Amino acid sequence: MSGGDVAAAEPKKKGRRGKAKKGRRLGIRIDRSPLVDVAFLLLTFFMFTTSMSRPQTMEINLPPNKEQTVEIAESNLLTIRVNEKAEIFWNVALDAPKRIEFKELRAFLKERALANPKLVTLLKIDRTAKYNVMVNMIDELNQAYITRFSLAPLMEKDKDLIAKVQS
Repeated sequence: MSGGDVAAAEPKKKGRRGKAKKGRRLGIRIDRSPLVDVAFLLLTFFMFTTSMSRPQTMEINLPPNKEQTVEIAESNLLTIRVNEKAEIFWNVALDAPKRIEFKELRAFLKERALANPKLVTLLKIDRTAKYNVMVNMIDELNQAYITRFSLAPLMEKDKDLIAKVQS
């Protein structure tokens, strides 16, 4: 394992002038092979005990044809509009949009999903809004167990509708 070449201690000899000479330096040799073994053991230990993170993905089903339209009853359509300031407005069918706070959104979505199992959510987000706003909205839909939703850009008529509600 580790070895050291150690000579027997010799008494210090005095030189010509009576001063004690320094003893010869002992040569020490350290075997490094156990150190390599320990390093590989630690490496394999951490490799086997570390859980590999799997990529988190969301399955998105796109229609096969761009011109294909899907008919949905207006009573089953919940429209959520988000403007560039991350203000959230919702309405069902042709009702006037109402404002809702982000912290109240999850409970609201769960309540709506329980009330109507055929609910389809249309999420309209302004193109100038920050990307994390869209990610947060999709996360809230997933947390509320709403699996049927669509994404669409916020059009000018939607912005006008929101402006009427705000004033």
